[in-house]
Amino acid sequence: MALSTSALAPHAATDAHAHARRGISNPILGMILFIASEVMFFAGLFAAYFNVRFTAAHWPPLVNEAPFEPFQIRNEMVLAAILTAVLVLSSVTMQMAVWAIRRGDRTAFLRNTGVTLVLGLAFLTGQVYDYLHLGFGITDTAFGSTFYTLTGFHGAHVLGGTIMLSVVLYRGLAGQFSARHHDAVEATSLYWHFVDVVWIVLFSSLYLL
Repeated sequence: MALSTSALAPHAATDAHAHARRGISNPILGMILFIASEVMFFAGLFAAYFNVRFTAAHWPPLVNEAPFEPFQIRNEMVLAAILTAVLVLSSVTMQMAVWAIRRGDRTAFLRNTGVTLVLGLAFLTGQVYDYLHLGFGITDTAFGSTFYTLTGFHGAHVLGGTIMLSVVLYRGLAGQFSARHHDAVEATSLYWHFVDVVWIVLFSSLYLL
């Protein structure tokens, strides 16, 4: 009986470990909860934007009872569309990095993570360039305030994402991730996809509607 019990112990331990691996890890669960709070945060910002927009007599607001040319941000549609494409592409490369580390391909993981980081920095550079050429500031009527609040907070989140990507890339270069241990990569990818989705909604609201 003792022999049979000892023979079953390793099998039971393996089953318990496999069962534990099927659950959500703490880093991923923490990121999901954080993203949930960020969804509510951005929902509040978008609610404020649409409330101001739909209660205004004219949108964008008139300045000195006439349309204000710098408010015609649809003239900046090309740059905004390029930035959108850059961010969407970065989300694709981020997911490719996740798939690569899941199968243990560290080379493809590092390459795609690096490309994602570069695309994120390119987006931030393009946003700063756009800010410098828009011709209006955050204090220029409700339009300026809501525009810079929405895009500014999103830009801050992209910056936070690039910092996370930098840490993931550094740890990846140090060999800290494998096919079995890459929860930080998964969590970072969830955040990056969230940032991408927010920008798509933001771009549609500010530039297309």
